[in-house]
Amino acid sequence: MLKKHTMATHWRKTAWLLLAANLGGVAHVHAQDVLSVGAGATALHARYAELAPQLARNQFQRPLVIDSTESGKAVSGNAYAVINYPFASVSSAFRDPDTWCEVLILHLNTKHCRAEEDRKPPVLAVSVGKKHSQELKDAHALAFNFRLVSATDDNLAVQLNADKGPLGTHNYRIELRAIPVAGGKTFMHLQYAYGFGVAGRLAMQGYLSTVGSGKIGFSQVETSAGAPRKPVEGMRGAVERNTMRYYLAIDTYMAALGLAPAEQVEKRFQLWFDATERYPKQLHEIDRAAYMTMKRAEYQRQQTGR
Repeated sequence: MLKKHTMATHWRKTAWLLLAANLGGVAHVHAQDVLSVGAGATALHARYAELAPQLARNQFQRPLVIDSTESGKAVSGNAYAVINYPFASVSSAFRDPDTWCEVLILHLNTKHCRAEEDRKPPVLAVSVGKKHSQELKDAHALAFNFRLVSATDDNLAVQLNADKGPLGTHNYRIELRAIPVAGGKTFMHLQYAYGFGVAGRLAMQGYLSTVGSGKIGFSQVETSAGAPRKPVEGMRGAVERNTMRYYLAIDTYMAALGLAPAEQVEKRFQLWFDATERYPKQLHEIDRAAYMTMKRAEYQRQQTGR
């Protein structure tokens, strides 16, 4: 029998990719949590109105709602948020595949991203790995097809899909939808999910019972009748943590756009790390100096190809 620390090392090697889980797909979720490809601005406005009370008052101290669902074969996370940037600026930025690489690289587990815009459809070649510096040859490659579903004056819809991931995971998808709302702001819905098979579920369960033990998400669930609600754990907790990390990356990207181009990258690293540290129970992993050093090197590699 493997000793406990040996098992923990084993699960680190097999399950970190699932925690990277580079942004969303469609899992088995409640109907009101899914906006289909054909849904437009009207449906998103209805969701905005429905969530108005939660956006106004919540645990995050910002207009944000995080939720998640899990079925037997998939897990999904949703972030609904009002961000303080004009819709035209958000739409202009996120219809561009290159922007997504600038956003994805902020995440601890993203080691490299390249937008291959000469392909039809464009592809984001993403490498995901551990939460510390790593050679690209030791990371795992994911190829996301980029699809601009809608880009009108009042509606943005973007999807990124990757058919295959590690350990039998599949159907990775990013889905970002956005509309203009009052005050020159933007309401956005970010969905992140992926499907998994037996190997993927076992790897994640092993991780969660060892090095991932005690990690929580953001939404509250009932554990038994009459008992206080508790933060969600397990695979839902994992998907919520990463959904939050990518929502913060989108917000951070927009926040730095007003700076001179030469200052934007460094500012994004600083802002993203500071934003995640506001939720240390869920998101703290490494210290600021380690994060900044790692991301500067990874961004340099992303820009130069070496």
